[in-house]
Amino acid sequence: MAYILLFLLLAQPVPVSAQNSPSDSAAPAVLISTLPVSISTDAVKRKILSEKTVRGIHLTCWGAGSSKSRREIIRKISQSVVNTVVVAVKETDGKVYLPGVKKAAAFGSYEAAIPDPEGMVNDFKAADLYTVARIVVFKDKIAPARRKDLAVKTPEGDLWRSYNGATWTDPYNRDVWDYNLEVAVRAAKAGFDEIQFDYIRYPSEGDTARCRYSKPHNLKSAIANLGEFLRYAREKLKPYNVKISADVFGLTTTVKAGMGIGQDIGVLAENADYVYPMMYPSHYYPGEYGLQNPNAQPYKVINQGLKDAYAKLGIHYSKIRPYLQDFSLGRPHYGPVEVRAQMMALRRNMLESWVLWNPSNRYSWQALTPQYYRAFVDPDYEQ
Repeated sequence: MAYILLFLLLAQPVPVSAQNSPSDSAAPAVLISTLPVSISTDAVKRKILSEKTVRGIHLTCWGAGSSKSRREIIRKISQSVVNTVVVAVKETDGKVYLPGVKKAAAFGSYEAAIPDPEGMVNDFKAADLYTVARIVVFKDKIAPARRKDLAVKTPEGDLWRSYNGATWTDPYNRDVWDYNLEVAVRAAKAGFDEIQFDYIRYPSEGDTARCRYSKPHNLKSAIANLGEFLRYAREKLKPYNVKISADVFGLTTTVKAGMGIGQDIGVLAENADYVYPMMYPSHYYPGEYGLQNPNAQPYKVINQGLKDAYAKLGIHYSKIRPYLQDFSLGRPHYGPVEVRAQMMALRRNMLESWVLWNPSNRYSWQALTPQYYRAFVDPDYEQ
């Protein structure tokens, strides 16, 4: 998820591809979001206040899975306002970090970064932390190489590859769904409170006109299929009493037509408990929102993006939990000032929940102390 190519590469339309079979079944019925665009502000506020407030940090599998590293992270969290950890349990290279996933063993995708998931979750819960398991769904370097029938292909039947050589599993393929949901069930059994699906989208960074899928593919079917995946996931995970959520590009709060990758934030919000737009200012176009350098204007980026989200989502705006930037990509260098600016924009737009992203688990802890947070972000914060 970190260091995703700039949205310049992502705003291309989903191609209408030649298909493997003209008899493939039709897409699900729900094609576009039907959420209201006008709703009482008081109703939205009440809904937001009824939800759990999440103040989180994302952790790599190695950072969370190592007992020594985990102790140090929990020590730092204990001196902060953080009450949530999001742990990577399946990543963009296709590796699965939880033991006991049969399909991962068959594909050779298991890597023992989290050898004792139950112990890890218990440690976090002993520190009174809400736990989220992040699963990269459709981007995968391993499964397509083991089973070509699971992959996005070229017209010639070869594995489709992005500009950097990455492969993808076919988002329409139910075997792909079941593989990822086996990982999700394993995480739920380990005790995670929430399952967060990342890369719940279609390929973008390459010649996507050459992508071939197992079902008819166009803008409407792409959007509908991702909504259907979340409904399917909810049913599979229902026995485990976990929440489900989806990560989306930050610009989904603003743009129409699913970003060209199937991500209609309204459809995803209707079918998930929470949606996490990755609103990293460094990942917005120069000129977006009228800003010459969005990276240098973190408050304005978050502020405008959330205003657009409110207009789109109505009551489901309460489901938004933005990922915020706590890493540096270009200038300026990000630290406590930039982090707090993003959080202040959230508060101005009624939201209480956020998750910080740093690919190395190096967070701006100064901005997360109760004293700092109370002074600059939430004067009513209480531990």
